[in-house]
Amino acid sequence: MKKLTLLFAFLIAAFSSLLAQQKSNLELKDIFDLEYVTNPSISPDGTKVVYVRNFKDIMTDRDYSNLWITNIDGTQNRPLTQGNHNDVGPVWSHDGTKIAYRSNHQDEKMKLFVLYLDTKESVALTNSANAPGSVSWSYDNQQLAFTQFVPKSKKSLLNIPSKPEGATWNEAPIFIDEMNYRGDGAGYYKDGNQEIFTIGLAGGTAKQWTSDDFDYGSPQWAKDGKSLIFSANLHENHELEPGNSEIYQLDLTSGAIKALTSRFGPDSGPVLSPDGTQIAFTGFDDSYQGYQVTNLYVMNRDGSGVKNLTADLDRDAGNPQWEANGKGIYFQYDEFGDTKIGHVALTGKIRTVVEGLGGLDLGRPYNAGDYSVSTNTKFAFTLGGADHPADLAVWSDGEIKRITALNDDVFSYRNLGKVEEIWWESSFDGLKIQGWIVTPPNFDPSKKYPFILEIHGGPFAMYGPAFSYEVQEYAAAGYVVLYSNPRGSTGYGQEFGNSIHHDYPNHDYADLMSGVDAVIEKGYVDTENLFVTGGSGGGLLTAWIVGKTDRFKAAVVAKPVINWSTHVLYADNPAFFTKYWFPGNPWEEPENYAKRSPITFVGNVKTPTMLLTGEKDYRTPIAESEQFYAALKLLEVETAMVRIPNASHGLVNRPSMLMSKTASILSWFNHYRDQK
Repeated sequence: MKKLTLLFAFLIAAFSSLLAQQKSNLELKDIFDLEYVTNPSISPDGTKVVYVRNFKDIMTDRDYSNLWITNIDGTQNRPLTQGNHNDVGPVWSHDGTKIAYRSNHQDEKMKLFVLYLDTKESVALTNSANAPGSVSWSYDNQQLAFTQFVPKSKKSLLNIPSKPEGATWNEAPIFIDEMNYRGDGAGYYKDGNQEIFTIGLAGGTAKQWTSDDFDYGSPQWAKDGKSLIFSANLHENHELEPGNSEIYQLDLTSGAIKALTSRFGPDSGPVLSPDGTQIAFTGFDDSYQGYQVTNLYVMNRDGSGVKNLTADLDRDAGNPQWEANGKGIYFQYDEFGDTKIGHVALTGKIRTVVEGLGGLDLGRPYNAGDYSVSTNTKFAFTLGGADHPADLAVWSDGEIKRITALNDDVFSYRNLGKVEEIWWESSFDGLKIQGWIVTPPNFDPSKKYPFILEIHGGPFAMYGPAFSYEVQEYAAAGYVVLYSNPRGSTGYGQEFGNSIHHDYPNHDYADLMSGVDAVIEKGYVDTENLFVTGGSGGGLLTAWIVGKTDRFKAAVVAKPVINWSTHVLYADNPAFFTKYWFPGNPWEEPENYAKRSPITFVGNVKTPTMLLTGEKDYRTPIAESEQFYAALKLLEVETAMVRIPNASHGLVNRPSMLMSKTASILSWFNHYRDQK
């Protein structure tokens, strides 16, 4: 019997080894099989977690999401909603008996629902053509506050003759007189504003509390139910100073609005303390720097006694959530590629509670996460990793438990590239730069591999050891990939992030080239097959790089800025770009704009370069790509342009857009790979 047991164990081991050997590399269509967790919302008593499970459908080319619920120990993990629609934003009532959420499962209109946990019945409270925003529960658990877009009729100054009865004319001209008239992902704005509403559990008509020409932020209920706290920019010059928001109070008896903050700069994300006497919020004193660290503040309920709690952290603090005893505040922050949950006592003492948040960006390795905390100090959060998108995890009594493994089915038969951290010194000034090398599946360091430098956008953003569909597809195609956080990236403090202020792009070029050299020194890179790509700010840097060096065999410049003078006047937020990224307007500082624009150096380009942009990109409009493409054609440089229909800046409107972007980049590189 013992021999049979040993033989059986041997056969199992051999079969498992065979299955491992039969794994294939990630394929482009696998994007449709990847799932991830968002909006982890832990119950007030810390016993259950509701979360959003996001998935895709290959036949409709759509992203969908359902609500799931689990015990904190991972048992009874099951769906609350089902079907190919979108359920998002779950929020527990304070008594833990109900969940508010938004869904389009009834008739494709996004509505506000309340789910009663005792009966599992969902009731739609709203039925508007416009979607409600995020929701806040009153403390008696009987009302909800939310924002919603309200269309408004705007009188046009154009006096257009009316068409004859029965005539077929073109649509009427559209009159625009706002500075911000379109937004990436939103298109051309409709006339109207985000207004504040409240509604009771009986439904009916929601009460609208605001009706002017400003956009209001998500309202939070005061403890006594007599007022709402929110953030907004209600200044008359809000178009010219888009970052100057304040914390306000809306009196639900009189309708009066009172400003609780007044400093110049963004004050946002207000959260009331458990006893209702204090407000936590985030912001900074604005000095028009390109990057400014966001701090966590606390003030009294009337706006007095403002105190900066994270002045000594030198990291961006966000998503504040109060400790149940009111003696401290939890928050999340980024550091060295990782996203963490921190705690700051009202005395100012800071400590880290949880690390490893992430996984919310499937495309590129941006590290982003989310969390919530219960009244008994248990956390639900999105657990990220280089080998998987966001899963649900909980932290309890110092222990982390991973609850879901949504993509184990896919990764059971797909190989992934290995992600390895690397640091190097910039050739410009010795500044230490962090990056990550991704090697192909079944990597053999004795061989030579083609190489891709992948550059993040922002530029004030952060890559990390996060799962990336795009990077893993490059590795699956046999490339060694380097991605990094050059100067200007977040997660390393204000000095590092702001080192590109009014000087971007410039020395970040040296940071990136030094990283390429550091990987080449490892001995497994084919220096005759170096490639470079990046999107947004990374597209700008890619275009900059090919104007500075011809060491790369081919380049893909994705959704770039090519000419700063045209970009700042054509993109979706001109008051921001001109004020924070430049010392003046283009006609005031033409030399500054020119010396930082890749179009200035296009005459140096010898590298075969493809341009790739969404046709509905209003952040880096496609006219930027068209300029570089036309210039390269005139210079007789090998070039091509890929236009992705209906795509905005993120290229994530539909799953196939991300797949098409990745496939296009690989097609261009594979075409030049190994060419002599």
